[in-house]
Amino acid sequence: MKQSSYNSDEIKEKMTYYVLNSIKNEVSPNDDKLKEIISNVISDEAPSLNLSLQDKRALAIEVFNSLRRLDVIEPLMQDPSVTEIMVNGPTKIFYEKNGRLYKSDIAFRDSNSLQTVISCFFANSNRPLNEANPISDLRLPDGSRANAVLPPVAPDGPIVTIRKFTGISHDIVTLIRQGFISEEAARFLCECVRNKKTIFLCGGTGSGKTTFLNTLSSFIPSDERVVTIEDSAELNLQGISNLVRLEARLPGPDGNGEITIGSLIRAALRMRPDRIIVGEVRGTESADMMHALNTGHPGSMCTGHANSCYEMLERLTGMVMAGSSLPFDAVVTQLSMGIDLLIHITRTKDGRRIIDEISCVLPSVGHEYKLMSLYENKGGNKLERICDISTLERISSSKV
Repeated sequence: MKQSSYNSDEIKEKMTYYVLNSIKNEVSPNDDKLKEIISNVISDEAPSLNLSLQDKRALAIEVFNSLRRLDVIEPLMQDPSVTEIMVNGPTKIFYEKNGRLYKSDIAFRDSNSLQTVISCFFANSNRPLNEANPISDLRLPDGSRANAVLPPVAPDGPIVTIRKFTGISHDIVTLIRQGFISEEAARFLCECVRNKKTIFLCGGTGSGKTTFLNTLSSFIPSDERVVTIEDSAELNLQGISNLVRLEARLPGPDGNGEITIGSLIRAALRMRPDRIIVGEVRGTESADMMHALNTGHPGSMCTGHANSCYEMLERLTGMVMAGSSLPFDAVVTQLSMGIDLLIHITRTKDGRRIIDEISCVLPSVGHEYKLMSLYENKGGNKLERICDISTLERISSSKV
């Protein structure tokens, strides 16, 4: 992805200066007004620019992007096939497309220009990012998530990582065709969702947990009341009229006003839900989630980060104990009772997302977790059943 055909750095900087000079005595204009001002400035300077009409339009876009968007990486933001953008300093810009990483040939002029762009971008959303607060997170209106780190914490230059929300929702047929899951395993999980089995999905960042959670949610009967709880609203449940969507809120610039996942889970318990779907648990809110799973809300679903099904239970144990005063043996017992199935999703070296393992959580023995593996992906090629059909039928219809 290249910048426009002319060498625009000097011209863009000059036009940006003129635009800022034009609005310095005005209340911050909205996007449409700013675009009009940029167009007028470029028109006024047209005789000295000696640019074609196409280049003038490109220059106007670049000036606008430098003031209100993300400057040279904005084309990557606008490309729907790009799912993640990684800026490792002014000249090392990478992006993910179709599960693979590529190095872009675009670059910022220097570290100062990159730092100015991202600081202004975060400031426009009331997220402080400066020397006093060199690390900050931002949730964009479209659901994308951005993280930025400034020097001296990042000695090689400002770092920006943007996880884009594509809005693409895959149905189960598409996932089967892509080799993400086998047809038999898909039918099994469909029955488990309909019969209100509690399911926990785990895997690494970008492995497809939220995408598959969205797909599984499509099998929830339409007459149930469902409450979804997320960091950023990514779930898109169809066909459920009695749906309540809750979204966490980051603290404001003064550090106040934060609404956590844990507080939303507690609020959801008072909303008479049939099921609670939590986008992800990563901390002490796991204790609230565990209590919800054991207080009459079967069929709930959640995701978390882990390298395997068993490791997810171990991580959950630590997170629950950090958020409650329950002893270890009580946590193990309650998690074993609250979760029916664990699904581990992974991303292969060639960028494909696949289900690596589906396990059933059995009653704990001697305060230790006991899992029964139902499906395993051997060699990353195909999800294979490793138990008999009667076992699957028993699991999908009743708690083992």
